[in-house]
Amino acid sequence: MNEVKYLSTRGLETDLNFEQVLLSGLARDGGLYLPNKWPKFTTNELYAMRNLDYISLADKIITPFVDNKTKSQINSICKKVYNNFGAKDVAPLKRVENQIYVMELFHGPTFAFKDYAMQFLAEIFDYVLKKNRTKILIVGATSGDTGSAALEAFKNNTNVDLFILFPNNKVSRIQQKQMTTIFNKGCQSIALETDFDGCQSIVKNLFNDLNFKDQEKLSAINSINWVRLIPQIVYYFYGALKLGAPDTQVNFSVPTGNFGNIFSGWVAKKMGLPINTLICASNQNDILTRFFETGYMERRIVDPSYSPSMDIQVSSNFERLLFEMLGRDSEKLNSLMKKFETNNKYFVDQSLLKQFKETFKSYRVKNSEIVDEIKYTFNSKNYLLDPHSAVGVRSARQALFEGRIDKSIPIISLACAHPAKFPNVIKKSLNFEPKNPKNLEIILQKKEKFKILENNFETIKSYIKNNMR
Repeated sequence: MNEVKYLSTRGLETDLNFEQVLLSGLARDGGLYLPNKWPKFTTNELYAMRNLDYISLADKIITPFVDNKTKSQINSICKKVYNNFGAKDVAPLKRVENQIYVMELFHGPTFAFKDYAMQFLAEIFDYVLKKNRTKILIVGATSGDTGSAALEAFKNNTNVDLFILFPNNKVSRIQQKQMTTIFNKGCQSIALETDFDGCQSIVKNLFNDLNFKDQEKLSAINSINWVRLIPQIVYYFYGALKLGAPDTQVNFSVPTGNFGNIFSGWVAKKMGLPINTLICASNQNDILTRFFETGYMERRIVDPSYSPSMDIQVSSNFERLLFEMLGRDSEKLNSLMKKFETNNKYFVDQSLLKQFKETFKSYRVKNSEIVDEIKYTFNSKNYLLDPHSAVGVRSARQALFEGRIDKSIPIISLACAHPAKFPNVIKKSLNFEPKNPKNLEIILQKKEKFKILENNFETIKSYIKNNMR
């Protein structure tokens, strides 16, 4: 069987294998990796998937993306990961309106959707590093949930040094404690005096420092690492098949920040899943919504919101979609990326924008609307949403109300975090704080330990080098 090969969106790297992409994270030319071609399932293959449990389905979806030697390991890795999740069916569907379902993606160890990919990523890293008898350095940026999911997943992996950068005083109390109660040499979080985009910029600059990257064997666990996105494709298939695919189409509403999660949905569509529309649900940091409305991608100042994990003005994974929409033309992509890096903006013509709009609809949800949605869904349906999930459900309601999508097609809105992780917003909305799951309550009692650093590249690089195992 021919193995899948990978290329960089920027065009200077081609014909890479799965392990190279996993271990590299970000391409040396600054681009993001994608498969040379997309695997595709037939209608009959989709029918055969209908009765699979989550683990068996994950094996089917993930296997086409890995090398032949690794294929035999995927099922056992998925068993190890998903058997430890808190819900029997791993990603339960709950109906909250006639046509709107919520898919609960918060049943992993850190109560956020990032666990679905991060736990898998940790295990696949462990397998590859042990096989190759090597160690790596991982540096990641987080707006909250990625960091806690990564530290939890990698805390016992002695083949990995892990440092997580997060914006100081810009994540929820629980998100911070989930990160800062794990602190060992070679596995810790660092608070930076900046926003998420500033943290992400430091990570990209570390990758662009090729001497550092090569010397320390730098890799990534952010969604810039293609392998982080692969397990997220699975729950799109799982939800759609539960609602009757391939006989019926399905829409998804996705709370969106860095564009990785919703891009996984787009990949699922490319693989043959009958997705009609992907609703890009933005908070008041609406760079993506503005793009889908006008064709202009323009960076502005981050406006802190009630859904902090989405407080992003540079959606790194959008580059992958843009590359695809440009017909995989790296020259055109490089031109747009250079404009964005230089002027903080670029635009696409109306014919290209039309291609985006064939699949994507986008909405912005302000803080007041988040509160209103939490109130409405709880009072009318007795279902409690976290503020990020509220953005998704609210956007789904708006799309139905405005008639911008076919009302006969069900919408699955992704619930990305447990409401207990954002007690202040819940209290503001409903005058009570949600009950903490037992594991969260234990974490809240632990002492924090973390480093606060200025947003300076050399300072951060030096600290990391001096605190590796």
